[in-house]
Amino acid sequence: MERRYRLVLSCPDRVGIVAMVSNFISSHGGSIAEANQHSDPMTGHFFMRVEISANTLQFSLEQLREAFSPIASSFNMEWQIEDSSRPKRVVLMASRESHCLADLLYRFHSKELFCEIPCVISNHDDLRSMVEWHGIPYHHVPVDPSDKTPHFQKVNELIESHEADAVVLARYMQILPPDLCDRYPHRIINIHHSFLPSFAGAKPYHQAHERGVKLIGATCHYVTQDLDAGPIIDQDVTRISHRDLPEDMVRLGRDVEKTVLARGLRWHLEDRVLVHGNKTVVFA
Repeated sequence: MERRYRLVLSCPDRVGIVAMVSNFISSHGGSIAEANQHSDPMTGHFFMRVEISANTLQFSLEQLREAFSPIASSFNMEWQIEDSSRPKRVVLMASRESHCLADLLYRFHSKELFCEIPCVISNHDDLRSMVEWHGIPYHHVPVDPSDKTPHFQKVNELIESHEADAVVLARYMQILPPDLCDRYPHRIINIHHSFLPSFAGAKPYHQAHERGVKLIGATCHYVTQDLDAGPIIDQDVTRISHRDLPEDMVRLGRDVEKTVLARGLRWHLEDRVLVHGNKTVVFA
């Protein structure tokens, strides 16, 4: 795959942003391989993602960042430039259900997801053999229901020691404490087995069955202190009928969950998700 630099930015909207960014790239001999932009008329905010062919530039990534910094300051941008050749380090977390974790491991093993997985963390030991088959270290960190602090201290130590760029909760059935959420803003990705904001919390399929819904879905979102209320990355649904029992809905829902989580993670890995407030702009 061609090596590219990904420039991602957001700022208050005004005339000349696209021209300034494009002229900056072209003035240094850079070739734009992909470009996306969005202007939000409700908030007056502008969003942009540009991929630059790295071999067309005559300087390093750090020099590119240094050269672009004055432009970013003049437009009051929130921005980053990433190298597509550097795989992000993703720590996976799960409890007992295996479908989301197994799907991500398969996609990683088959090179559908460009990343490194330094470890899997779980509060149960059930999934160890599956994870270790992929050659990935498995950390069983039990939870004492009467005092969960030691568990989360160990989890944080593992995340830090493995220098994780992102953490994915692949059906990890514990609520993260606020300090852990705040330590990794927009870097912890969760899959909720519901089409949020409907049926948040526990047993959403049973809630949906009692309500007689005709569509069930799943939501991939960033984790915040507010339970199941972080910025949404992706959602999808599947149709059901009155004939479907809760166990049928669980089975159908699992297919949606793993697809939505994999898609959301891919977009995150490719720097396609821009967060503004509690919403996202996704250049998919």
